[in-house]
Order: sequence, then C-alpha cells, then structure tokens
Amino acid sequence: MDEKTRENLRDAGCDEAFIAEVDALPSTCAKLCRLKAYRRDLLDGIHAEQRKLECLDYLIYHLRHPH
Repeated sequence: MDEKTRENLRDAGCDEAFIAEVDALPSTCAKLCRLKAYRRDLLDGIHAEQRKLECLDYLIYHLRHPH
C-alpha cells in the first residue's frame, strides 16, 4: 500500500491496526469489502448522533413552546 493511500485512511479516521488489516487482505475485492463495512459503521454512528440531535431539538422546541 502506498503512503498516499495510508494517509487517506488516516484522514478517514482509521488507526494503524485497521490500515495494516486492510493492507494484508489478499485482493482488491477483499479490501473494498472491508472499506465498505468501515464506511457503513461510520454512517451508522452518524445516524445515531443525528437521532440524539433530533431528540434535543424536540426537547428545545417543547421547552420554548409549552402546550
């Protein structure tokens, strides 16, 4: 794996263990599958945080506009 790819993975939040794991995979297809799984995990985390924000927005709205 070249240094530019490693840097990109670091920028994406991957630690050295994950980078080594991806680098050790036997094929491009296997690497793509692992990266897609990592991407799904990141997106799931974003959605979980988004739900928390929506709950807070709901609470803020109801505190400002009591019924």
